[in-house]
Parts: sequence; structure tokens; C-alpha cells
Amino acid sequence: MHPIWGNTVRNKQTIYHMKLRNYFLLAGVVLFAACGGNLPETAPTSYQTMTISKSDIVLPLKYSATLKGTSDVTIMPQVSGQLMEVCITEGRQVKKGDVLFRIDSRNAQLELESAEANLLAVQAQESSAKLEYESTKNLFEKGIVSRYMLESAENSYKQAQASVALCKATADRARVNLSYCTITSPVAGVIGSIPVFAGDQVSPGTYLTMVSGNAKMYAEFSVNESVLEERASADIKDNGSALADFPDVTFLFKSGNEYGMKGRITSISGTVDRTTGALTCKATFPNPDGVLYSGIQGTVVIPIEVQGVMVVPQNAVVRLQDKSLVYKVGPDSCAYSAIVSTVGISSGRDLVITSGIEVGDEIVTEGANNVVEGQKVIF
Repeated sequence: MHPIWGNTVRNKQTIYHMKLRNYFLLAGVVLFAACGGNLPETAPTSYQTMTISKSDIVLPLKYSATLKGTSDVTIMPQVSGQLMEVCITEGRQVKKGDVLFRIDSRNAQLELESAEANLLAVQAQESSAKLEYESTKNLFEKGIVSRYMLESAENSYKQAQASVALCKATADRARVNLSYCTITSPVAGVIGSIPVFAGDQVSPGTYLTMVSGNAKMYAEFSVNESVLEERASADIKDNGSALADFPDVTFLFKSGNEYGMKGRITSISGTVDRTTGALTCKATFPNPDGVLYSGIQGTVVIPIEVQGVMVVPQNAVVRLQDKSLVYKVGPDSCAYSAIVSTVGISSGRDLVITSGIEVGDEIVTEGANNVVEGQKVIF
């Protein structure tokens, strides 16, 4: 390419780029002028505040609990033998007296028959000894036989009576052992796990199952002595009247769902566990539909009413490491932090303040986490 031609092309390109840059600069100036020529100012942040006063609040005391039937019964055989029949299934509802298991009863039946036969034999011997004694006594009264013969006949009769009593006891024991071969439910309830099968060899101490009397269920939990100091100390002295003062309690499943029926605290142990410093409590819940089962774990919630305390929203309290603080509004409408003490129990929405602020103070509630020390919060 000719040098002059090349210079001409480059000059045209340079002119084009300059025109394009000037165009964008002009557009920016026009836009800036259209907006008034001033940068937007940052609007002051708005905060909500409240004036501290005293009020009443219900605080939920929560305790881990395990459910148990009011009459959980462990089923174990009282005789040895082969398990012939399992008459129930896991989870089945049973009534008192329903047959649960059958153990081979043939040996027990033979023992009963033998005992009854021995009883008949000694009863016959007793009858003969009685006749002998009465006859000898009659002859003694007529002076025909000596006193020695009378006492000998009397002793034989008493010995026969003792043999009859012994054989009766043996027969009764055999009869009871035979009844043990048929295992029935001692309570109404629901059947737990069954780790045995027909054909297994069982003996006293073999775990067969558990029948949980589940018409009512206990939720057993431990309560720290200091938390229930007043009620607990009164309860130890007069259990019935003190328990009546407790409110209805709630049971929460592990999922967080609430059981549909309220319960009552029905017992508090009269002694404090030296290891844990806690009292053992039981809350009883009705279970008409059989929804609750032994072994379920959850939470018992006791609503405790606290009167005449300083209550603030949770979002008004700022957590800073191991400290809790709120922002008080000063006379200059600026916020200044104040360290406060709170009760460790929350209603889920509000907290109770015990120190650090006073009635009549104004504090920041909504937006407290964004406040800077000395910042003006009321405009």
C-alpha cells in the first residue's frame, strides 16, 4: 500500500473513534443534567422503639421425657418347657386375661395326675387311721386297752392327716404349674416385641414380650431442683395439694408435633438425686386412641406464668459473644448500648430482662442488630 494512502485510512479511523467518544460523553452530560446534576442522598435508616414496662408472661419449661405405660408388664414364663404356641402378634391390643403363649403342658399334666393319685391314697390311709383311733378310744374308755395303745392310734391318725395336707399342697402346686403353661395377659394393653418363636425352649427368666398398659401413659423426666424450688419443696411436704397447682402440660414428639391431649403432673419424687441434683417427675397423658407407645421420646412442656417482669422482643437483644445487650435511646435520640441479664427461658418470641435497664427506658427493637453505637435512631 502507498504510504500516503495508509496514512489517510488511519486518520479517518482516529477521527471516527474521537467522534464516538464525544458522543458518549455528551450523552452522559445530558443524563446527569436531566437528573438535576446532584448525586442521590442516602436516606436515614428507620428503627422501631419501645418503652420498657412490666407485664406478665408465660414461659415454657421444656424437659426431655420418655413415655411409659402406666402398667408396663414384662412377660416371662414361670415354668420350663417347649414353647408350643405364640398366640399374639407385635403391636396387637389385648385385654386382661387374653392368652399370649402356650408351653408344652404334658409333663405338668402328668405331675398333677400323680399328685392327685397320691392324695387319694393318703386320704384312704387317713380314713383308716381315723377309724382305728376312734375304735381304740372307745375301748380305752371301757378300760379294755391301755393308754399307750390309745396314744399310738392317735399319733397314727395325726400322721395320716399330715400326709393328706402334704399331698394336697403337692397337688395344688402341680395344678398351679399346669396353669403356668398357659400364659395370659395380666393387664389390658398393647404387645411389644416378641423375640421368641414356637418351638423355642424357655425357662423362668426368658423374656417373652412386654404388655404396655397404654390407656394412660407416663412421661418421665427430670427437673432441676432450683427451677421448681417453691413447688417442689411444697410438694415433698404435701404432694397432693402442691401437684394441683401445676398447669396442664404438653407433650411434643421429636418431630416437633404436639400431642393432641393435655397431661397433668401426677408425681414428683420426694428426694433429690445427689448425682444430678434433680427431681424425677411423671406427667400422665390420656391415650384413648393408642397413639402413644412405651419408649417414645419427646419433650414435656410446662407453661410457667411469671408476673411483673420486664418483657422485650427477642430481636431487641443483641448477642455479642458471652454478653447480651440492648440499645437504649438517649435524650439526643441516639442509641447507646447497655449490657443486660436475661432469663434463660424464652417464650419463643419474647425475653425477660432482669437487669441492665429500668422501667421507662426506651430501647430499639426492630433493627437493633444494625445499630451503631451513638447512631441517631429517632428523626
